[in-house]
Amino acid sequence: MTPADGATNMLLNCADARIGERLLIAYESAEHGYYGADAVPCVVAAADALGLDVMTMDVGFSPHSPQLTPELLEGIGRSDIVVFLARLGDQLRFAEMPAGKRVVVSFALDGDHFGSAFATTHHKAMVALKTQVTAALEQARDVRVTCALGSDFAGMPNMGSGAGGDTSVRRFPMSVFQPVPAHGFSGKVALCGFLTGTGSLYYDNYTLEFDGPVLAVMRNGQLVGFEGGASDVAAANAHYDRVSSMFGIARNHVHSWHAGIHPGCGYLQNARDNFERWGGASFGNPRILHLHTCGTYAPGEISWNMLDPTIEIDGVPVWEGGAFHPERVPGGQAVLDRFRCAASVFSRPERRIGFCN
Repeated sequence: MTPADGATNMLLNCADARIGERLLIAYESAEHGYYGADAVPCVVAAADALGLDVMTMDVGFSPHSPQLTPELLEGIGRSDIVVFLARLGDQLRFAEMPAGKRVVVSFALDGDHFGSAFATTHHKAMVALKTQVTAALEQARDVRVTCALGSDFAGMPNMGSGAGGDTSVRRFPMSVFQPVPAHGFSGKVALCGFLTGTGSLYYDNYTLEFDGPVLAVMRNGQLVGFEGGASDVAAANAHYDRVSSMFGIARNHVHSWHAGIHPGCGYLQNARDNFERWGGASFGNPRILHLHTCGTYAPGEISWNMLDPTIEIDGVPVWEGGAFHPERVPGGQAVLDRFRCAASVFSRPERRIGFCN
């Protein structure tokens, strides 16, 4: 598979592109260190080959005040499809987009991503798996999440409450199920060495690394404290005080959680070289589960990341030690049987996620 295959998959199977339609690629320059310089040319070439009328617009990167500018709105108005190769699309993914447009946010960040199994696995296969997992959670009476480092929280999903929500744009690749509202969950979450932002807003000291193990304690969707070394606990509390005060948001609210469903999602660089990029590119791997915290809205401003989760849905370990088993949810095996590319990537999952084996 090539980068062109991944970009074509995005345009045909996610954006539902048809010959002659107008495509706007809203991008941020590679100088910002997030999207690769080859991302835009890759998508432009695929769009040209499909017979689309392509426009591009540099929308930059605004860490503190993301918005749809008049110029961008005008460009969207002239388009049938909008593809964001820019963090702006991710920042606004829970916002209302102009009606009647197919808006896609690409979490494939460069040519290597577009050419990998992450982007070349048929998009509709991953959408179908998301649907099956979400349906299983909607019907579940009890969900328990554990990991080898000490995570253990449980509750009833209550997916119909609307608290978890879903985005107003199309994700490509599809790599998570609908967020599970956290208000019915209590227990402990073993943080994987740090606290970091969610990609909603960006701020100084975006990531706080710990010296030792830290567990976050949650009761009915509220942070009640941290457990760990005294200095780490003090630093975590100070971080929450600072971020919640900075934005005037609910300090202790835990909004929702989800795990990755895409075994082709890998991160081959060192996460610590760029936590912002890691957070935006790696979360779709089944080895990562994260919770949206600090703020009563999705996705909040501080994420808790835990590694290699086991997620039992009514006693069935659908995730086991960081491996997602779609055949363990109703309808999952049928998806694998229909889409052999998906079955193939599940048989050879990508384990590299940026900082551990």
